[in-house]
Amino acid sequence: MTDSPQTGLLQLRVLGDFQVARGGAPLELPPSRKTRALLAYLAVTGRQHRRERLCEMFWDVPDDPRGALRWSLSKIRQVLGDDECALVADRNAVALKIDTDHARLLPLARADLSTRPTEELEAAVASIRGAFLAGLSLERCSEYEAWRQAIACEVEIAELGILRELVERLSGEPRRALPLAQRLHRLIPEDSGLASEIEALEEKVRAAAAQPTGRSAQTGADVAARSSAPARSPMAAQDPGRGVHFCSALDGTRLAYARTGGGPPILRAAHWMSHLTFDWDSPIWRHWMAELSRENQLVRYDERCNGLSQRHVVDVSFDTMVSDLECVVEAAGLDRFTLLGLSQSCAASIAYAIRHPEKVSGMILYGGYVKGWRARGDAGEIATREAIATLMREAWGKPNPMFRQAFCSMFIPGATHEHFAWMDDLMLRTVSPDDAWRLQSAFSVIDVSDLLAQVRVPTLVLHAREDNVAPVESGRTMAAGIPGARFFELESRNHILLEGEPAFDDFIAHVRAFVAETAGS
Repeated sequence: MTDSPQTGLLQLRVLGDFQVARGGAPLELPPSRKTRALLAYLAVTGRQHRRERLCEMFWDVPDDPRGALRWSLSKIRQVLGDDECALVADRNAVALKIDTDHARLLPLARADLSTRPTEELEAAVASIRGAFLAGLSLERCSEYEAWRQAIACEVEIAELGILRELVERLSGEPRRALPLAQRLHRLIPEDSGLASEIEALEEKVRAAAAQPTGRSAQTGADVAARSSAPARSPMAAQDPGRGVHFCSALDGTRLAYARTGGGPPILRAAHWMSHLTFDWDSPIWRHWMAELSRENQLVRYDERCNGLSQRHVVDVSFDTMVSDLECVVEAAGLDRFTLLGLSQSCAASIAYAIRHPEKVSGMILYGGYVKGWRARGDAGEIATREAIATLMREAWGKPNPMFRQAFCSMFIPGATHEHFAWMDDLMLRTVSPDDAWRLQSAFSVIDVSDLLAQVRVPTLVLHAREDNVAPVESGRTMAAGIPGARFFELESRNHILLEGEPAFDDFIAHVRAFVAETAGS
């Protein structure tokens, strides 16, 4: 009797280097990298693809792409063997229905991990042998590469979340928790809080190992006391550093957040193109975090579909942006704080401040707008933005950085070659082409004009005078509509203020003065 693909005899492993095994024994794969990449792509996506689309993705050359596709499919059938029936191909489309380790991990990436059994989480971590499809990159196939990198980021986010859940859950079993904490630290080595936690776990393991040696009860007590000393406790760290935490949105989407510094808290509402860890290395954003953390505790989070938060989420509506902000506030345990909105997150900040005025001691809005570009109704602007949106979907992930550099020049016309290079990397790392397009579409219809008069918290509005992304008139309109709001124009052309320019120093001075005035209110 022929085994079906569902018997589990054929296993495709993509969480690490690509492997295909039958009954645990590895199978020989075709030497062609494109054929192996095609097999992995069909298996992971698990849906029907038009032949023309596959040809464009893998063989966009003047030769015979359809012939190359047929040849690769014939090699894939040889690998599948008895499970060849899982590959369904006709003249127009191709689909492959077969189990992968990624498919088994996917439900956990979207689940409330606190409800899942420990054994299931440990098995999931064990299944992740390395980066998604490690060693199977195709530099000349930009769309495949964008897909591979996006899924790799999803897998990393899932791994981070599962490891964090296990480390917290197994804190009373240091021998089991320690290797998991060490693995987590390898993924986020900049997390000084986690480093302290590992030290505490190592101390507990040493203390437990010493107990069976027949030492006196007093000596054991001394060891236990040393193992719980405040200097070794992860909770005793004065600055939690750049540690990444995770929480769930109302729809189950996993959101990544982090906190740095100490003092009256500032919560930066999420904007797109952010990455909690990468931003610390980037000259685009690192000076923002350093200065905002210098005298305050800064809490940041990556917007859904961005950075370390969950990618490819269906709902990117404005209401969801506001509810995500609510979820992060609750997860971070913030009672009262200064709310900082940047660009499109100004609108979400306004909606949150109206819903929760008791939480917001003051609100700072920089580079924001009352209405998105489509809601503003300017036909010329709409035509320009729609053209940019189309290019965004098609050119965002391409090897040629021409579009991304043009896009960068809109946000930072004062950028140097170094800034262009870092911004290019930031765009590729933080959001996929399709998510970037969907987010821009969502931002375009934002309209909080009816909400402005309802704001009842102290508000400071700041705006760069020659901002190309959000015209300064947007900031003036915002300030004029919010009762009692103060408005200051900053002398800059940059939507993202750069380190060293006077406008950024002025921005920080305004922020610190405003927080000092309102944080105790």
